[in-house]
Amino acid sequence: MNNPCGGNTEEVFTRLLYYGTVQMGMSVDDFWLTPIGLFLDLWACHKQFLGMEKPKQTFSIDDIIPPGI
Repeated sequence: MNNPCGGNTEEVFTRLLYYGTVQMGMSVDDFWLTPIGLFLDLWACHKQFLGMEKPKQTFSIDDIIPPGI
């Protein structure tokens, strides 16, 4: 089955399995039991940690909690 991002579904999950097990140190069971949304969030955090990607937004505590509270 093809997906809109190019490649087929099997290739996409093979790549994600590689990211999870090799790059992030997850076990195969942990990878398959992790919800896909959580895995993609963890992958984004991992890329930021390695400096491969910058966060889309950065906040400080002053942006969240206004002064004077």
